[in-house]
Amino acid sequence: MNLTIENILLVGSLLLLISIFAGKTSYKFGVPTLLLFLAIGMLAGSDGIGGIHFDDPKLAQFIGIVSLNFILFSGGLDTNFKAVKPILWEGITLSTLGVLLTAVSLGTFVWLITDFTIYESLLLGSIVSSTDAAAVFSILRSKSLALKTNLRPTLELESGSNDPMAYVLTIAFLTLVINQDQSFISIIPMFLQQMILGGAAGFGFGLLSKYIINKIKLDFEGLYPVLVITLMFLTFSATDFLGGNGFLAIYICAVYLGNQDLIHKKTILKMFDGLAWLMQIVLFLTLGLLVFPSQIIPYMGIGLLISLFLIVIARPIGVFISLMFFKMKLRRRFYISWVGLRGAVPIVFATYPLLAGIEKANMIFNIVFFISVTSILIQGTTLTIIAKWLNVGLPEEAKKLTATDLLLSENSKAEMKEFLINSDCLAVDKKIVELGFPKNAIIAMINRDDSYIIPNGLTVIEAQDILIVLADRHLVFDEVYKALRTSKTL
Repeated sequence: MNLTIENILLVGSLLLLISIFAGKTSYKFGVPTLLLFLAIGMLAGSDGIGGIHFDDPKLAQFIGIVSLNFILFSGGLDTNFKAVKPILWEGITLSTLGVLLTAVSLGTFVWLITDFTIYESLLLGSIVSSTDAAAVFSILRSKSLALKTNLRPTLELESGSNDPMAYVLTIAFLTLVINQDQSFISIIPMFLQQMILGGAAGFGFGLLSKYIINKIKLDFEGLYPVLVITLMFLTFSATDFLGGNGFLAIYICAVYLGNQDLIHKKTILKMFDGLAWLMQIVLFLTLGLLVFPSQIIPYMGIGLLISLFLIVIARPIGVFISLMFFKMKLRRRFYISWVGLRGAVPIVFATYPLLAGIEKANMIFNIVFFISVTSILIQGTTLTIIAKWLNVGLPEEAKKLTATDLLLSENSKAEMKEFLINSDCLAVDKKIVELGFPKNAIIAMINRDDSYIIPNGLTVIEAQDILIVLADRHLVFDEVYKALRTSKTL
């Protein structure tokens, strides 16, 4: 079956529906949801029962880049900087030095056991050098896994921020494969430009985006997520146009916005959570359609050997050397090494050699696809088991909701208190977004002139208002007092 304008919506909606139903039951059988999405795409493809012919790496790459924008941005929005701050340098080291060491060690192994040149080997190593944000976010944020101390923020920070490094290395070594006369030194200026401009642009666009979101007055609440999507794509494309790393820029921009007071923030977070899931499904379905299983079979032997080396040796080398200067228990280092899931990102990056037309592009793509599948299958299905074995998982009764989880859910166990706003209170005539309200507390309703209103970030506090505030624990109300500059409660 060939995809046409007439049938693409029918085929696409059916595949999405099947994926959602499959995802609903996947964890009952211990199979990662994302692997099922990939399998459904493969079954629907040319070599599967669906017989859908899709062989367009350029379109797949475009869909991949758009999807990664949403996935990285959503992950950044949900990153609590207070939770990340204690392990910030560990995360940054893993996402830079760790990725480089993984790429080099795996590339060297590939060079020794295959007929690849050293640059082709390092290109393959670079493509699979980063952990996949979609895979890590979806598994760690499921209800089936909770981790001790700062393990979860460390893993999420690494997976959300290491794709830019892998992207730069992929482009750099692809350039060296195409231009054999260039030296390794020639890619250093490009690397510095990508990372420095990407970081600076991400922070700059974060500041600009906050200003635009909070100052613009849109007539409909539903337009605010649309505005944020526009700003996300603007951040990525403008940074890429300037020669910076767009993936790094959107992640930094999202982390900044996620830790600021924004108008209709709850609506924005909910929308991006749903869109991130949609993009994950679309991305894995597309990559499943793109691959031809019959072409992978000849590379299964070498692919399995490379995959096992990556899981057992290359990834631990990157993690242990990167963290050698940080104080961390050995079992935590082992667990970080194991949570090195490869997923859709390496497959998207593997389309770059295909489009460049290098000699071994097809072989690289099929090996990378096999590595991603085996990584999700081996590591993704054993994260909970390894966590219990290494004693880094929390017992079921000790699991707690995060502040973000609380505020996005209708949690009846939240504590409530009413605050009377006197005329001399500093909160009078201020918008809620300007109060610097605690992250784990919300103003649920305002009693004004014997009527109740549901506020948003633009709502202005007036004298004699009675604020009904929800918080996840009693001590948070002390911070609410400071934000409102009032000591009187009802």
